[in-house]
Amino acid sequence: MKLLHIGFSNVVSMDKVVAIISPESAVAKRIRDESRDNNNLVDCTMGRKTRSMILTDSPYTFTSAIRPEALLQRLVRNESDAPPEDPQDE
Repeated sequence: MKLLHIGFSNVVSMDKVVAIISPESAVAKRIRDESRDNNNLVDCTMGRKTRSMILTDSPYTFTSAIRPEALLQRLVRNESDAPPEDPQDE
């Protein structure tokens, strides 16, 4: 299981990440409000400005103080470190 560091010693399983979005759009604000109402919002900003939201395939939504571009670079870098898949598994 690979983990994505989202700031301040918080990590999310890379397998669970569906999208990394900017929090300024109306849709992102709606998702954040719905998650907060359902007690599924995990605030990982430590009081700093929210710069990205991580949507997962579970009901939880994570907020981070790290820019979406930086999180995407971490995600791509960690995926490229993965060992090549065995063709016999297919």
